[in-house]
Amino acid sequence: MLFFLAVLFLAIAVALLVLAERGRKASGLPAGRVVYSDTRSWKALETPLYDATLCLAGRPDYLVEQGRQVIPVEVKSGAAPDSPYESHIFQLAAYCRLVETTYGRRPDYGLLHYPDRTFAVDYTPRLEAALLALLDEMRQCASSDEASRSHDSQARCTGCGYRSICDQKLG
Repeated sequence: MLFFLAVLFLAIAVALLVLAERGRKASGLPAGRVVYSDTRSWKALETPLYDATLCLAGRPDYLVEQGRQVIPVEVKSGAAPDSPYESHIFQLAAYCRLVETTYGRRPDYGLLHYPDRTFAVDYTPRLEAALLALLDEMRQCASSDEASRSHDSQARCTGCGYRSICDQKLG
């Protein structure tokens, strides 16, 4: 009887491990310990990561610790494109920079997880340089009076954070 209970508990433990691994894979998270989560379903929101040098702040969906690496994971709700959108790559690069600043460890890559596919994006010196150039360009546009609307989408205009002060808003 005792042997039967031991075998039963072992089978239940194995089944739970298999289910947990399936859930982890479905979430898009790599193996490792989740050290940060910006999903309201788990707990209160984490404090944003911050880089004082760049005046850059952000909240990646997850940070997963793998050995000495801290990997940012950004979860997207739409179907995966053939390759990641440039805006998503730059968002992930910003999170990589914030991880490096916050944890003192440069991640080799970050993950963009879509419901049907996950992309690993290498955080190379070239991508970091492009991010820094983009941030500089954004700051120059924000401080000049020359910024102009770059779209004709009413939905995009309506959702813009600058709509209340924009002299080029649609409708």
